[in-house]
Amino acid sequence: MAKTKPENAKSLESWIWNAACSIRGAKDAPKYKDYILPLIFTKRLCDVFDDELNRIAAEVGSRRSAFALVKADHKLVRFYLPLVPDDPEQSVWSVIRKLADRIGEGVTTQMRAIARENPLLQGIIDRVDFNATTHGQRDLDDDRLSNLIEAISTKRLGLDDVEADIIGKSYEYLIRKFAEGGGQSAGEFYTPPEVGTIMSRVLAPEPGMEIYDPCCGSGGLLIKCEIAMEESAKSEQPAPLKLYGQEYIADTWAMANMNLIIHDFEGEIEIGDTFKHPKFRWRGRLRTFDRVVANPMWNQNWFTEADYDNDELDRFPAGAGFPGKSSADWGWVQHMHASLNDKGRAAVVLDTGAASRGSGNAGTNKEKTVRQWFVDHDLIESVLYLPENLFYNTTAPGIVLFLNKAKPARRRGKVFLVNASQVFEKGDPKNFIPEAGIARIADTLIGWKEAEKLSRVVDLAELKKNDYNISPSRYIHTSDAETYRPLAEIVEELKGIEAEAKESGQALDRILKQLGIGA
Repeated sequence: MAKTKPENAKSLESWIWNAACSIRGAKDAPKYKDYILPLIFTKRLCDVFDDELNRIAAEVGSRRSAFALVKADHKLVRFYLPLVPDDPEQSVWSVIRKLADRIGEGVTTQMRAIARENPLLQGIIDRVDFNATTHGQRDLDDDRLSNLIEAISTKRLGLDDVEADIIGKSYEYLIRKFAEGGGQSAGEFYTPPEVGTIMSRVLAPEPGMEIYDPCCGSGGLLIKCEIAMEESAKSEQPAPLKLYGQEYIADTWAMANMNLIIHDFEGEIEIGDTFKHPKFRWRGRLRTFDRVVANPMWNQNWFTEADYDNDELDRFPAGAGFPGKSSADWGWVQHMHASLNDKGRAAVVLDTGAASRGSGNAGTNKEKTVRQWFVDHDLIESVLYLPENLFYNTTAPGIVLFLNKAKPARRRGKVFLVNASQVFEKGDPKNFIPEAGIARIADTLIGWKEAEKLSRVVDLAELKKNDYNISPSRYIHTSDAETYRPLAEIVEELKGIEAEAKESGQALDRILKQLGIGA
């Protein structure tokens, strides 16, 4: 897959931001994408449809004849668009661009017409009402919508004009811009692209494999896996990956579908709460995959012990199970492990504290108990400690945990730890891992290459000796001076300890109350 040149990327970003600015003030910034992305998606569909019409017209003599042919046989094109300009030589997009009055109503009508003709697009392209009102006031008035349409019209998005990744890149760019502007929730469904690239390269998916993301957001990690496979495949036309994802937020689910469609990738994105109601099942059991990749929202605290105990899919084995209410991080790891086939591998982004919480403390700790289960069963292949300030909703570093249900014999009884805390460049407002750093980290993880102040192989016995602390920062010091843990990591861990103490205190109060002791 050809890479976009930096100037093209900058030109794309300028174009998208100009479009966003054309409606600035009409909605809060994080909501711009709800209008911009469906229109960019429709513009791409229109321009590709034009390319297909021109190809047919070259064979039959005119675009008028081409329109008639595809109307009679929709199978001649990938998506049939019922948008016919008065002059067949005009672009299909001109039907939308020329709307002069009641523009919001017109755009909504045209998008719903496209969805009716294309079942694959139903619930995806027709989700947004461009004519919506709140207390009698239009959410996006026709003047601003007209400006947005004009801004989007300045760039052609046909087959030879832009990469297929136009929606993915647009989404990524807008989420990053909104996150920079204070959209803290963006971090819940936006994984820094360099982290996704490292994960996909290390997992090394092979042609034809089935890949699953249980909390897929806009589908970025799934797309990264397909790209990594294509870049490493030995044949010119490798069998595509089969991509599967589930997403809880309806608008984000729609974006993930757009992302797969515009890439022309094979995939299936379900909607719903994966933790309580995973959709991918086979004969009453949890469906399993070759690779699982995810960045679940960190430290979710809305799942109870009953959610684990009532599970009918054997996701939470005896000896592991409930990791405590304050963080579902290891609950997600258990779900991902249960979703792997016998030779499956997984990569999951977690809060840094998930690698160490509970270790070194007197007494038992539920989260440490689950972590111990994974170490004792030799399921953890490697742990990557990331640089600080990469993610938009926290300055904490984060880790990537790699699982392997079929570790090669030479790696059994060991875990490979990488402390990449110093492999970054300063950015504004967020740090980033440069291309050379991505390659260095990925190559180190793939080859289990030990390097001073970066990586080392640790025996399970040493992990047990350190009370199942698997944080690379515990074992690999990156400076010659006495090493201190990053403040952000300590703060995150203290939050978890405080939440667990509160939970334990409440449980004790309930028991004492039942015994008639105390107030």
